[in-house]
Amino acid sequence: MAAVFALLVLVAWPAATAAVRVTQDSLLNVCMDAKHHKTEPGPEGQLYGQCVLWKDNACCTANTSLEAHQDQSYLYNFNWDHCGVMPEKCKRHFIQDTCLYECSPNLGPWIEQADTSWRKERIRDVPLCQEDCEQWWEDCQDAVTCKVNWHKGWNWTTGTNQCPKGAMCQKFKFVFPTAAVLCKQIWSGSYRYTSYHRGSGRCIQMWFDPAQGNPNVAVAQYYARGGAPPNSLLSVLLFLLPLTLLAPL
Repeated sequence: MAAVFALLVLVAWPAATAAVRVTQDSLLNVCMDAKHHKTEPGPEGQLYGQCVLWKDNACCTANTSLEAHQDQSYLYNFNWDHCGVMPEKCKRHFIQDTCLYECSPNLGPWIEQADTSWRKERIRDVPLCQEDCEQWWEDCQDAVTCKVNWHKGWNWTTGTNQCPKGAMCQKFKFVFPTAAVLCKQIWSGSYRYTSYHRGSGRCIQMWFDPAQGNPNVAVAQYYARGGAPPNSLLSVLLFLLPLTLLAPL
């Protein structure tokens, strides 16, 4: 058995290494198959406002970036002010959230199939940096909402989202008692709170200085490779494992 395994590794190693790299690279620099995303990322020199961070390589168009800043845009007919006017310091985080979702080509490791009619893919468990979640919660704690999960359960009879019957408007700090709850629950688990900090290479940043480059490129590479280099022994051996199991047959 040991001899068979050694022979398999010797013969298949180059092909396995290449296959592992292709699999990992397929998660990098991609756009999800959703409502307003481009089919592939590329430069967008005219991105608007907060979305300008992604102008060098974006999954969104200039028009999508403009609509991301509207209180009630055609993108999703979503009304941030469903329980009264949302403070600007809070709203900027939702705009940034929208820009990240629509524009980032670095979310590939967290894209999965979606079970909705308006998009074929979604993101889940994107590891946000601690500062991004904490500041989002800090700036929104006194804003008001009536729901924990903003993805579903709204009253859409008017064409835009309204609080469902019986739902009570409360401050964010009561609906989302911690930053971790806010990031995890508001979009059905699209994000997750982490203890990683900006610049660590282990968490996605909603906010960054484009003059310093996009730090999320390296983060996507890290997670696409499972935290290991593309040609690491573990990655290739895991790829070869099914062959070794079949060898005795």
